[in-house]
Amino acid sequence: MKPAPLSPDQLYQHCPLEWLELEPAAEKAVESRPFGQDRALEALDFAVDMPGGGYNLYVAGSVGLGKHSLVNKRVSAWAKQREPASDLCYIHNFKEEHRPRALVLPAGTAHQLQRDTENLLEHLLTAIPDIFRSDEYRARHDELKQQLEDREEKALSKLSDRAKDLGIGVMRTPSGYTIGPLIDGEFISPKKFSELPEEEQERLKENIEKVNSDLKETLGRALRWHEKLTRELKRLDREFLHLTLDERIDWLLQRYQGLGHVQEFIQSIKHEAIENADDFRAAGERGEKEGISLGKLIHSPEFTRFRVNVLVDNERAVGVPVVYEDNPIYTNLLGRIEHESQMGTLSTNFMLIQGGALHRANGGCLILDARRLLMTPFVWETLKRALRSAEIRIQPLELQMGLLSTITLEPEPIPLDVTVVLIGERWLYYLLKTYDPEFSQLFKVFADFSEDITRERDSVAAYARQMLALAKRENLRPLSKEAVARVIEQAARLAGDAKKLSLHRGQLVELLREADYFCRREESGQVGRAHVQQAIERREYRQRQLQEQLQEAIERDILMIDVAGEQVAQVNGLSIIPLGDTAFGRPARITATARLGSGKMVDIERESELGGPLHSKGVLILGAFLANRYAPSQPLSLSVSLVFEQSYGPVDGDSASLAELCALLSAIARVPLRQCYAVTGSVNQLGQVQAVGGVNEKIEGFFELCRARGLDGTQGVIIPATNIQHLMLKQEVVDAVREKKFSICAVKEVDEALVLLTGLEVGRADKRGAFPEHSFNGRVQQRLHELEETRSHLLRRELESEALPPPPVKGNGEDTPGRDRYE
Repeated sequence: MKPAPLSPDQLYQHCPLEWLELEPAAEKAVESRPFGQDRALEALDFAVDMPGGGYNLYVAGSVGLGKHSLVNKRVSAWAKQREPASDLCYIHNFKEEHRPRALVLPAGTAHQLQRDTENLLEHLLTAIPDIFRSDEYRARHDELKQQLEDREEKALSKLSDRAKDLGIGVMRTPSGYTIGPLIDGEFISPKKFSELPEEEQERLKENIEKVNSDLKETLGRALRWHEKLTRELKRLDREFLHLTLDERIDWLLQRYQGLGHVQEFIQSIKHEAIENADDFRAAGERGEKEGISLGKLIHSPEFTRFRVNVLVDNERAVGVPVVYEDNPIYTNLLGRIEHESQMGTLSTNFMLIQGGALHRANGGCLILDARRLLMTPFVWETLKRALRSAEIRIQPLELQMGLLSTITLEPEPIPLDVTVVLIGERWLYYLLKTYDPEFSQLFKVFADFSEDITRERDSVAAYARQMLALAKRENLRPLSKEAVARVIEQAARLAGDAKKLSLHRGQLVELLREADYFCRREESGQVGRAHVQQAIERREYRQRQLQEQLQEAIERDILMIDVAGEQVAQVNGLSIIPLGDTAFGRPARITATARLGSGKMVDIERESELGGPLHSKGVLILGAFLANRYAPSQPLSLSVSLVFEQSYGPVDGDSASLAELCALLSAIARVPLRQCYAVTGSVNQLGQVQAVGGVNEKIEGFFELCRARGLDGTQGVIIPATNIQHLMLKQEVVDAVREKKFSICAVKEVDEALVLLTGLEVGRADKRGAFPEHSFNGRVQQRLHELEETRSHLLRRELESEALPPPPVKGNGEDTPGRDRYE
């Protein structure tokens, strides 16, 4: 039975205006829950709320679904309901200077600690010089020094008196003390000393030795007195420093009660300030003398160790952090240790440690683009290491590569508590799942974004509300009901299914913006259906240059396609050419040959390495169909070949298998096929026609060609019946069908397509599997039978010739010149 052409109503599903909700109340839906992604959002909620390690999330879906915005919005709403995350900072390690200490503090504490330490440093720079200038300190200090001087003077005076009694004088000089003999209270010269009697000389020498020994003893006691004075002066300094510092330090210790590491740091500052008070005194006095502000003084290198390097400050944060790192290179993710150049030498300190995205997101959620992450060297393995160890370890990348030879810091690791959300495409997820054994352990949750939703009244109403929200967010002009309906119809077209709506928000936003552009250009107050249609058409025009070039090549017969007449073993197939975010259909001539052979199916596309595996599978299915239908009890005695004519690129997919089968059967039966039809559809071994993709574009591609050559009412496209539900054709195609200038026929089986292409009855097999003699299938079966008989006859002759004995040899068995050996 010949299939009837589809009606115009079957070619395009209009959106009922009564399904739309565009009342003012609908504008409240601007912030409503995103529809169509319930499964993905449930997975997202589970991942961020699930305690324990490994419950990180991979969000999968194609580009344009709005994954980033939906994830960020959803996670941000969750984050605001949580207590703020901890502050992170680094401080100097007074025991191991190359290993800065990490502090994890309650939110807002790090900045407070930084301010408190800076205030403490400013206080020390003013208070310590004041201490040493105070009258009380100077009096105590001078008193201790005077006591030492008096004691020294008294001891030396006693020594001098004893020496005089022995005739020896002791005199202090700039270089020390001089000891010599005295006569009448005056030092004598060496000459006079030599004139003295020897006995007197000997006596004086003995006395000199004795006085010298006493002097050494006295000076030794004086040295010990100086050491004692130094200790007493230091004790005095500490006493006054404690009087100045204790109250402020005790206040700080009380303020940071319960934070042991902070209290230890404050105590270390106190200890260092007391032990190095002269540094504060000198810096403070230099600042007063040179007019240097305290703020500048505390940033001097000698006071760096007393400061706090705040990596993360959550003082004003509302909830836990949500961080999206757009450029996930190693240093942006893990942080880095910067260096300063001083006199041509690189140096660093803990204040030059910079945090990364993991630090900023600690306690909350880190969102990363999976493809960018994996494209950056070393980052993927480093991220996994951080998640496994639950700590952030800042190390130069050169150190991990074994290339670093300079001395650097080894900051203490910071505990890591973060949920990582990777956003990428599905194929990338499955690659990681297959080839990275750690991926499943670290990313246990999978959120799969839907590409489309079912087109029904509720979903259409929700879609309309979303468009209102998008228009308001983008500051676009009001949308009419007709405009919204046209956008919804285009969403079905983008989904490739009249019963679905595409959820690719990016494409819809672009369409609304472009429609608004044409509306503003016309100075209209409302975006109408015509503006949306104009936006669609102008976008297609901008993208169809290649399509027009191919169309021109066909019209000029450079690419040979017939749209009229009949040809044996030739049919018009339909292919689709994707170009970025658009695609168009292209007619292609498919030809077949059938000849005597051994049942071999030659796929020329495959033999030339242009055919893909899916296309090759479709060709093999054709061979199975032939054998099953026409020769179930005997081998096929033919060889066939199939090819896409004038195809110079890769060919894949099975959507042309119906057209290939029709061309093949035509070649076998020697029955011509009508060239006014183009055919698309997949076929199985039982001859059932299956749905294919891109049916709208394929139909429109053949329609454009027919319209260019002139529509005569005979032309049309044969599609699978299961593709009727996918039809959302352009208005010009629908109008041509309505005017009976073009037709679209849907078939369920190969036989229905053959009826349209040949005009013959296909025939039904009887109980023995035989088809009516004059039917199309009968002709195919008859030709196969003829080929089988021919092959059998040739095989019998070959076997008979091999079985015959050689003819007798004439004469004496020698060759006779000029004659054959056998007759």
